[in-house]
Amino acid sequence: MRLKSGIWVAAYIRRCGVEGVFAAVRRRGAEEAGAVFVIVNRLNGTADLYGPAPQTAFDEAMPFDRAFVSVMKESPAPESDVEAFIAKERRFDPDVWVVEIEEPSGRHFLDRVLR
Repeated sequence: MRLKSGIWVAAYIRRCGVEGVFAAVRRRGAEEAGAVFVIVNRLNGTADLYGPAPQTAFDEAMPFDRAFVSVMKESPAPESDVEAFIAKERRFDPDVWVVEIEEPSGRHFLDRVLR
């Protein structure tokens, strides 16, 4: 069974804090299974955006891990493009979580990012 979204987000924020990076929940989604998007704000008007990997990309040997992919066509992307994508996603899925971290070098601290 996959870890609940609320627990995963709390652990992720703690991990960022341990690394000395500010992280905050911008939008709280469904506690049980809401999709999680992570914005890495580069503090220069650009950001990276990571979202859930497509179901077909999951490794059968590790079916319960949370995997992420870079969502934007260019990365880092202008913050306005990232915000527009998040707004569109929120209209499509009201249960979505949005976490934002501030990291100028672009470190994301996600365990599984698929290319």
